[in-house]
Amino acid sequence: MPEPQDGPERAVAGRAARRPEQLLLTFLGEFVLDADLERVPAAVLIGLLAELGVGEAATRATLARMVSRGLLAKVRSGREVAYRLTPTSEAVLREARVRVLADEPFAPLGTGWTLVTFSVPESQRDARHRVRATLTWAGFGLLRDGLWIAPGEVDVASAFRPLDDDLAAVELSAFRAYEIEGFSATRAVRAAWRLDEIRAHHLEFLGAWADVEASSHPLRDMTALGADWLALLRADPRLPAEHLSADWPSERSAATFRRLRAAFGGPARADLEELEGSGGRAVRES
Repeated sequence: MPEPQDGPERAVAGRAARRPEQLLLTFLGEFVLDADLERVPAAVLIGLLAELGVGEAATRATLARMVSRGLLAKVRSGREVAYRLTPTSEAVLREARVRVLADEPFAPLGTGWTLVTFSVPESQRDARHRVRATLTWAGFGLLRDGLWIAPGEVDVASAFRPLDDDLAAVELSAFRAYEIEGFSATRAVRAAWRLDEIRAHHLEFLGAWADVEASSHPLRDMTALGADWLALLRADPRLPAEHLSADWPSERSAATFRRLRAAFGGPARADLEELEGSGGRAVRES
């Protein structure tokens, strides 16, 4: 069996497809939101993502896109460049934190189902993409053309609040629905979601992290863990247990995330304080 510290190395190396923005949002939500950290030097962000396999050019391009979308504000102090959160990013991160830290992140909230339909002018393709991404994050699956379904009582207004400025041209309607006796929702579940793919996402997460016990690079590994957790939350729509097999792996995934977040959290914050004090020059080599 490998030494405990080998686990994070394999987990980080095994998930090279993590997107830079996903990693940055994870870092900001975990270490910057509601923390005594007004801004983060660009060198810290570039160094952190370099440890996670993201090149400097890709990180800089991602930061520029996030600034243009209002998710970050660029701050200059002499020759130093840093970034801080904006009201938009704070709203997005607070909404995500509710799900990230939920006691039962894979259980539906309430009973029944929530239905949404929306229409976006052809000229507003970016708005359409953001609406679809928001629906997916909120647990919705596409049941059929124009009709999205999610388990439980989804707070649609809260889910879309971060997109208020993008919804002016969107016609969106939402409804509550319940099963009628004799008409099971099983067919709808199988039409809207591919259960084998959802299971595979859980097994991939567990394969990367379940055997990890400790970390010699806690800031890096906490960021990688959080990014993988966000990806898993996005993939799992919180389906009712009666539509899932008895060996469904979601409880193991949640237990693994909680255990490692508790193990990495304190050391990762100490790492960040060290990097802040050095202006990002103390980023360790993998």
